Amino acid sequence: RLPAGSRARWVFRGVLVVPVVFDVLAMLDPSPYDPPFQDYGHPLPTLPAAYAWTGLIPLALMMALLVLSVLVMRGRYRAARTVERAQVKWFALGALALPGTLLCCWADYLLWGEVGVLIWAGLIALYAGVPALTALALLRHDLYDVDRAASAVATWGVVTAGLLAVYSAVSFAGGFAVGRGSAVTAAALTALVAAALVPVKNRVRRRVDRRLFPVRQAALAALDTLEREVHEGRARPEQLESVLRDALREPGLRVGYLLPGSDEFRDADGELVTGSAPVRLGGRTIGIVAGADCPREVAAACVLLVETVRLRLEVGRALGEVEASRARMLRAGYRERARLERDLHDGAQQRLVTLGMALRLAQRHLDDGSVDMDGLLDQAVAELGTAVAELRELAHGLRPSSLDDGLGPALEALSARAPIALDWRLVRPELPDEVATTAYYVASEAVTNAVKHAGAGRIGLRVQEEGESIRIAVEDDGCGGAGVRPGSGLAGLADRVAALGGILTVSSPAGAGTVVEAVLPCAS
Repeated sequence: RLPAGSRARWVFRGVLVVPVVFDVLAMLDPSPYDPPFQDYGHPLPTLPAAYAWTGLIPLALMMALLVLSVLVMRGRYRAARTVERAQVKWFALGALALPGTLLCCWADYLLWGEVGVLIWAGLIALYAGVPALTALALLRHDLYDVDRAASAVATWGVVTAGLLAVYSAVSFAGGFAVGRGSAVTAAALTALVAAALVPVKNRVRRRVDRRLFPVRQAALAALDTLEREVHEGRARPEQLESVLRDALREPGLRVGYLLPGSDEFRDADGELVTGSAPVRLGGRTIGIVAGADCPREVAAACVLLVETVRLRLEVGRALGEVEASRARMLRAGYRERARLERDLHDGAQQRLVTLGMALRLAQRHLDDGSVDMDGLLDQAVAELGTAVAELRELAHGLRPSSLDDGLGPALEALSARAPIALDWRLVRPELPDEVATTAYYVASEAVTNAVKHAGAGRIGLRVQEEGESIRIAVEDDGCGGAGVRPGSGLAGLADRVAALGGILTVSSPAGAGTVVEAVLPCAS
């Protein structure tokens, strides 16, 4: 498609027409051919000698068109979006082969005074590089970092031009017949000038980058400043998003972080972020930059800050979960104490009070024989037995009595009480009391949920040792759909497991059964 705009179209037409006019005038030039063809005549009519200068007109127009072409592409780049900008950059990189070829010509004539290998190398790069990079711009513009490639080419072009200029000046000042006398002298002088310009390369690279990519360089400088201020304690790494917005001039820019255990990217406020500029660490994407044309070099420079923010967010989330779990456990403890107080008041306490009153009555009438002492004592013994039984039941509510003989008998009793088939296996029966109690509660809660809510027909229970941990897995073939929801039995179970430093996971896809697994630390 022809470039938009009347000026751009005229430049495009001029690029097509002026070279043809130049070639035609070159064929009509009356000047004799260069040796060894000086004796051959012109096959076509030639211009009068007085008009031979007209061949300079299209040459001057060609130089002007080159400048105008650069200006047209610059305007198109500024008006383009992300994809078209990348394509223009690749095309501009290919166009750098033209000044590169001119540098090769300069070097060849400067060193050897004739057409040499450098000129041919430049022409090959020109005729092969421009079509190749144009095709790359159209088909795979995101294959490589075009900014880095353009910066390297421009830097080496400037350094090479400087080398040739210094070489020319030194050669002229030294009175050498450059390249035409001694190849050793030319090579030695070239090496000397090249060594002198090597320290200049990095400085030239920085200047080229600032000139070609001012926004990118501003972003890199801003990131360096932020990292330094974070290290000195004068800034917070969470300021990364605002710093990038200002540096890249993108008010809608957002930074997303991949939190551990998640496959989604969220910003510092927990909002979902989607974007196409990845931030990678060790081959793994740990964050993204969305809403802006973020150069790869800038994304790479964000790695340390993104990783820091990501870990800080994870620590904050974990602390929040710990605080919430502690609050739930405190509330559960308050409710349990209230239940114990109520049960003691309404049950065993009342019976013990009644027993005390009966014994006091027996004491008062012990001498006069007006009270049936045998019946009163029988009643007191019965009340005492009932109170003991109620106290035992309360104690069993805190710790199942079936665990008195170990986890194995407790699971066997659980299996016997289950209304459906429960296939269980215990690999390591000797466990610390607190681990055995928690493991039993995990098994009991999971089995109860499978029977009451999942409509399961079969339940599998495994308790096995894994290194210095114990894994409890309960699997059923029920309807699925279970989850650790606030206030649910599984949520309380997760808090109980976490109190021992363990992890509870629930996998329950709809219609595919449920697997409840708990891993509890248990040193051998």
